[in-house]
Amino acid sequence: MRVQATTRTRLVCPACETKGKQVSITTLRALMKDEFAAEFSDGDHVCCDSNGEGCTPITENTGWRFCSSPDCEVVYFSEESAATFTKAQLKVSVGVKETSGDRPLCYCFGHSVASIKEELRSKGHTDALEDIRAKMKDPGCRCETENPSGSCCLGSVNKGIKIAEKELNMDLLNTFADPHSKGGPVKSPASRGETIAKIGTVVSAIMASSCCWLPLVLLAMGVSGAGIASALEAYRPLFIVVTFGFLGAAFYFTYRPKKAVAEGGHGCCATDTEESAGCCTPASKRGFNVMALNKAMLWVVTALAVAFLLFPNYVGALFGTSNGAAVTANMNQAVFKIEGMTCEGCATTVAQAIKGVSGVSAVTVNYEQKKATVGTDACCPVPRDEILKAIAEAGYVGHIK
Repeated sequence: MRVQATTRTRLVCPACETKGKQVSITTLRALMKDEFAAEFSDGDHVCCDSNGEGCTPITENTGWRFCSSPDCEVVYFSEESAATFTKAQLKVSVGVKETSGDRPLCYCFGHSVASIKEELRSKGHTDALEDIRAKMKDPGCRCETENPSGSCCLGSVNKGIKIAEKELNMDLLNTFADPHSKGGPVKSPASRGETIAKIGTVVSAIMASSCCWLPLVLLAMGVSGAGIASALEAYRPLFIVVTFGFLGAAFYFTYRPKKAVAEGGHGCCATDTEESAGCCTPASKRGFNVMALNKAMLWVVTALAVAFLLFPNYVGALFGTSNGAAVTANMNQAVFKIEGMTCEGCATTVAQAIKGVSGVSAVTVNYEQKKATVGTDACCPVPRDEILKAIAEAGYVGHIK
């Protein structure tokens, strides 16, 4: 049903006061439902050509304007009367006035917000603008009879790309949603590969350093770690290779070469100031997007992997190779030769095991010299047997020097 409203000026929409764009009668006749299109006589304006330069702007007074506001139901309004036509009275969906769903942008060649989002997911970029420019030359566009605005769609497509990028960024906040559920994020094979590579990098790096941190965890839980350090140490080189393999794959998926953006004019209508500005916005100014977040996540993963791989080198500084008390000359002392230590992490494990023995006042483990110096109060002998047992339970072999 036609909506009647009072027109405040001949240029703005009577419902939302958005400045409208001139639209030809040909567009109204082509896109209005039959019962409404019959009210208009044939238009003779032809704005589309096939030379790839886009649609020529409408300069004569057609008496009708197009409202592009997404918050307004009105699509067409008269310059001279209160007559308006709403979205429900058109044969097609007006993509620029929708906020969800497919949201068609290019009616001639089938590009929409939904199709652009799928391209961004699968390739990391979209070729929509380049595809439209090429097809404008051959076979040529039909904007005047296909697009509700009746004009070149490139400005709307550029804005649609920004909308798609923004919505994909929001999808990342819901990465744990069911990918098969309605509205849930759907990851492409490349995106899944990138995620697996990042997770694999961190997991394999953790396993590469497990020969150092796992015995400490078991010791803190009161569980014997006998032999576990030496067993895991044998697999450390393999885990390091796997870590760098996953990391290399993650860098490939994130920084793989993208198809270069085709050169050429933007093809926006010369008089469409607002859309021309949007159409010509450089890609570098599109702001934060999904690729930027992926790259940031990759460098976080890289930092974590390096931290875990180097864990054996700084674990001694974190946990120490003593119990915080120095072995002094007035203490009863004993020196133990330790076999099986492969890094500073092992020295830390041995120190933690020895200081848990009752009666031990001070302990210092020297990884390079493969020995542990233990001190007790002058009144008490060194519990050698208990210390040897603690060293064995930690997974190493001790001898009294």
